[in-house]
Amino acid sequence: MSSGSSSLMWFRKGLRIHDNPALEYASKGSDFLYPVFVIDPHYMKPDADAFSPGSSKAGLNRIRFLLESLSDLDSNLKKLGSRLLVLKGEPSEVLNRCLKEWDVKRLCFEYDTEPYYQALDVKVKGYASAAGIEVFSPVSHTLFNPADIIRRNGGRPPLTYQSFVKLVGDPSWASSPLSITLSSLPPIGSFGRCEISEVPTVEELGYEETQQDEHSPFKGGESEALKKLRESIEKKEWVANFEKPKGDPSAFLTPATTVLSPYLKFGCLSSRYFYICLQDLYKNVKSHTSPPVSLAGQLLWRDFFYTVAFGTPNFDRMRGNKICKQIPWNDDDELLQAWREARTGFPWIDAIMIQLRKWGWMHHLARHSVACFLTRGDLFVHWEKGRDVFERLLIDSDWAINNGNWLWLSCSSFFYQYNRIYSPTSFGKKYDPNGDYIRHFLPVLKEMPKEYIYEPWTAPESIQKKAKCIIGRDYPKPVVAHDSASKECKRRMAEAYALNQKLTGLVSEEDLRNLRRKLEKDEKPEVKNKRQRKLIG
Repeated sequence: MSSGSSSLMWFRKGLRIHDNPALEYASKGSDFLYPVFVIDPHYMKPDADAFSPGSSKAGLNRIRFLLESLSDLDSNLKKLGSRLLVLKGEPSEVLNRCLKEWDVKRLCFEYDTEPYYQALDVKVKGYASAAGIEVFSPVSHTLFNPADIIRRNGGRPPLTYQSFVKLVGDPSWASSPLSITLSSLPPIGSFGRCEISEVPTVEELGYEETQQDEHSPFKGGESEALKKLRESIEKKEWVANFEKPKGDPSAFLTPATTVLSPYLKFGCLSSRYFYICLQDLYKNVKSHTSPPVSLAGQLLWRDFFYTVAFGTPNFDRMRGNKICKQIPWNDDDELLQAWREARTGFPWIDAIMIQLRKWGWMHHLARHSVACFLTRGDLFVHWEKGRDVFERLLIDSDWAINNGNWLWLSCSSFFYQYNRIYSPTSFGKKYDPNGDYIRHFLPVLKEMPKEYIYEPWTAPESIQKKAKCIIGRDYPKPVVAHDSASKECKRRMAEAYALNQKLTGLVSEEDLRNLRRKLEKDEKPEVKNKRQRKLIG
């Protein structure tokens, strides 16, 4: 037990030194500071039954990114005379033990809006206040405090981006300088009986290092995040003129975005610091784009989704979610698997899914293409199933944003123009007529002439032979005929929307079952036969 006053800084996200109010407060006036990260089996325990290497919640790319971020945090803490103390176990039990053992007077951690952490934090705060320990949990993962915005909006989250932006104005903290550096931290006291370890390797966590030809090119950590931010900000013209949703989804050698999303997800980069850097740059250029398309606009989109997610019960599912259209999605595991395993027979879609599996990242327009294809565009599979795949494989998978995007792209919420779809053949061609992106991620098609690379099933047999890729043998036939499948999806969406309108959103399980039966009965025989034939063939 340490004599003198001890603080415990509990890192979860917010894996950084710069703009970390919880860390700053923990170090003020403390004789000893214990910087702690808990390896939580809920997120980190290997799961042999999952469809890709990793835990039950996260693929190996994201786990590796997290471990790299922790190693970087540890080395940055060491420069300040401290280090990262890694413990393993259920976080509330581990923390309660440490708080007692180290006689902690002050517990600090960044506020988290995710349901898992909300429940965990209630437990930890309950123990701490019963023991007379001061708890400091500031909002610093987002630009605004979602609870404040909801309060200012009469107890409900604003449901459009425009109303959100109008309501929030400028962040209150932006008028005073952010604390970016710390000169030193208090020393660590004695460990007592708590078992402390170094940041583990992937293998020490029980994972096998996979042998694959290509790994995620993005390395975790605050140092890497600040370097990437500097490189982006140096491209003044590019930042000033940044316009989403433009950008090239097929650019993979130098991606057409900042690729700062994984660093924001883990809090290796403060969104507030990023925002300030952008505002400084905007002041020094003649003209610049504005929200919703500008880079600062992207940070506001992030806050928008965080706020809606925080204020919407059951945000991550269709049932019981007030803002989500009730739609009778297919329960077709074969189609889901074909999509997940890059076997749809549409090269643009399959190449994106391979990039997702290998890199744990793809351009936002590529994400839009595959999400639309799985749901309302072609396969009519439930958005929750696609969301689960993204949640596992993306290194930047973020609970609020991932669910928000799937609700949006499946036309379940936020966006309702279900007749506008991303074509799985012509959309990619617009950016990459030669199909270089497809050739890179699907080398089986690398010798296919560009006239056929987006629709290889249309290539004459002689050309398939010459390209050493016979469709149906070396690369699959399409799982659906796009034109008839998308027509059928639109018909189903129209019926589902009509039902939601008629019942003012109060659609029961039974109503959905009845609609599903009706839709299947009305389905044109050629669409039904084609789908059955494709899956058998």
